[in-house]
Amino acid sequence: MGIAEQEQLKKEYYNEAVRYLDHAKETLKKAGKEDSYYNDEKYVKTACGTAYNGVLKALDGYLLLKDVRKSRGRKSVEYYQSNVVKYDKKLNTELKNAYDILHLSGYYDGVTNVTVITEGFKIAGDIIKRIEPGNN
Repeated sequence: MGIAEQEQLKKEYYNEAVRYLDHAKETLKKAGKEDSYYNDEKYVKTACGTAYNGVLKALDGYLLLKDVRKSRGRKSVEYYQSNVVKYDKKLNTELKNAYDILHLSGYYDGVTNVTVITEGFKIAGDIIKRIEPGNN
């Protein structure tokens, strides 16, 4: 894959991942805050699920850039972890943290602690930046 093709692929996946994260941030605003907690668990769960999906979009692009072809059907977190760890152990750690915070704690468990959710969103943004066009 040539450099121009790689940049186009980065642009496509980056833009989609950012769109997911932006939407998640807007949804999170609807949850409202009081002290150290969000008020509405439903919006927190929705926002965390959307942010995590943005991470997966970014990782799909990252893996395509590494010439890992998509498998058919739904991919598990183990699919992402087993492929990402081959190329970048730090990214794999970020993926584990995004999964734990956004997917498990935020989406499934409904954690509403502002500090926890903010850290999950920060990690999601860091992962997405990995495929930002112009980055190597």
